[in-house]
Amino acid sequence: MVEGDYYELLGVPKSADERTIKAAYRKAAMECHPDRHGGCSDKEAHFKALNEAYDVLKDPQKRAAYDRFGKAAFQNGGGGAGNPFGAGGGFEGFSDIFSSIFGEFMDPRGQQQNVARGADLRYDLELTLEEAFAGTSKTITVEALAKCEPCKGRGSRGEATAQRCSTCGGAGKVRAQQGFFVVERGCPSCLGSGETIADPCHACDGEGRAISRRKLSVDIPAGVDEGTRIRVAGEGESGIRGASSGDLYLFVHMKRHAIFQREGTSLIAECPVSFTTAALGGSIDVPGVDGEKVEIKIPAGIQSGETLRHRGAGMSVLNGRGRGDLIARILVETPTKLSAKQKDILQSFRETETGEECPATKSFFQRMKGAMRG
Repeated sequence: MVEGDYYELLGVPKSADERTIKAAYRKAAMECHPDRHGGCSDKEAHFKALNEAYDVLKDPQKRAAYDRFGKAAFQNGGGGAGNPFGAGGGFEGFSDIFSSIFGEFMDPRGQQQNVARGADLRYDLELTLEEAFAGTSKTITVEALAKCEPCKGRGSRGEATAQRCSTCGGAGKVRAQQGFFVVERGCPSCLGSGETIADPCHACDGEGRAISRRKLSVDIPAGVDEGTRIRVAGEGESGIRGASSGDLYLFVHMKRHAIFQREGTSLIAECPVSFTTAALGGSIDVPGVDGEKVEIKIPAGIQSGETLRHRGAGMSVLNGRGRGDLIARILVETPTKLSAKQKDILQSFRETETGEECPATKSFFQRMKGAMRG
């Protein structure tokens, strides 16, 4: 057995996938192949070390053992003197190794935990901004595996209940020794459930559940946003023969709003104002998400693109108190339809302009003149 860490030998991190490990091995093996170096003994030794490392890391079970126990997992045949897993000879030590690796799937009696639990379900729920603001209750239709009504979830046609599978002893898996390793696979008799039924229900083939459509009322809290995930416990698929059900996960999607754009708890509205209001000041009314009008005061001389913030008129805070802000983005509108009188008024105004009325315009042309002189 070679010295050093297998991952370092191949030059890959411990998180590397099979493709990365294979590519690293091929590159390293090609570079140090003995035939390319005139039979150099050092290169030959390194080449053998690469093969040893790759032989372990390419195999998921060997790699799992190596990650957990290091090279000690492959010393002394898996048992005997010097084996940290205890003496026993033969492959008993390796059986213990894989029992500890895969034992998290088994309970102390050798039965699988949660093997019959129902699967979780996903439901995409679309909401309006007003519904997300106030919170709402929705009735949705879910099509999934539910308790079989003919057999009441027992899985059998009569009163007989499921029996522990005699092939796997209720574990749902059987073990077979293949050379160096003890391999686990699903039990062929019970198909991994750990139980068998002598007289299965024809409606559900003994599972105790069948496809069903049901309506479900769900409560949506105020303040949810795009991507919010809501867990509804126990409303997923039913488990096999009375086992626990999975959960239902609602994923929120927001409809586009006619007025507001949302950024967190803030609501942004683009508000056009006349150029006279922008010049002289005034106020505008914006319809709030709660249905109440929000008065936005416009300061004299405001420029297009500037924003005004109204505290506490935005979205509800999810699982909290208070509200965000409403932000009005001002767009100064230039009039396109003027009467003759209005044109005369504006012409008179232009004749009285000194350049001080619009400092940004004045500054721009001064810079332009300076640039041309330069």
